[in-house]
Amino acid sequence: MTERTGRDPAPDPSHPPPTAEPDDAALLRAHVAGDPDAFGILFHRHRDRLWAVALRTTGDPEEAADALQDALVSAFRRAGGFRGDAAVSTWLHRVVVNACLDRLRRRRVRRAEPLPEADDLPVPIDGPAVPASATVVDPADLAVDHERRTAVLAALGTLSPEQRAALVLVDMEGYSVEEAAGVLGCAAGTVKSRCSRGRARLLPLLLEHAPREVPGNPAGEPRVPGDAGRSGAPEEVDRP
Repeated sequence: MTERTGRDPAPDPSHPPPTAEPDDAALLRAHVAGDPDAFGILFHRHRDRLWAVALRTTGDPEEAADALQDALVSAFRRAGGFRGDAAVSTWLHRVVVNACLDRLRRRRVRRAEPLPEADDLPVPIDGPAVPASATVVDPADLAVDHERRTAVLAALGTLSPEQRAALVLVDMEGYSVEEAAGVLGCAAGTVKSRCSRGRARLLPLLLEHAPREVPGNPAGEPRVPGDAGRSGAPEEVDRP
């Protein structure tokens, strides 16, 4: 009879235990230390949300792609200067948003932008693919949805780059005000003010595309369509 020692069996070297996936900070440190694959892994982990922010902030797929490329080159080269005072994902989003704002400001300097015609607006490409087995949708509903999206993009184009970035992060990407403030590098009150002013300016442009209110239900302050709701706290407004 074999005597039991009460100890766990020795690990089998031919079957090593699975290793935990490195977190963002570890990947960034590995990149700074010379790992040739670390930054690519980090980017692929966040690329969908980074792309969505770039596309909605610039409103143009080509501009978004160029801004995202500029941002990634900048982040790749400046990774050694990351101080760790925010999450790596927040830092990456800040670099992307800054690249988008730079392009928007240069575009405004080059020319005064007229509102694009609905047919000329880019169709959002970040929506989910529709499987072949999906239920057939009424074309009229699709037309209304497309009209609403193009109206939102056109209306966003009338805002200042700073207001536009704040609304994209908070109303369209679902960031909290505090998270958006970290991305934009400003105070939470500034983000609240930019969102409040931006919504006020967008309201007249979007009223005809807003869902109808049920009689008797009071309406709160509107947000840019496509968000998941917001708290009822009053907005803090900058003084001119």
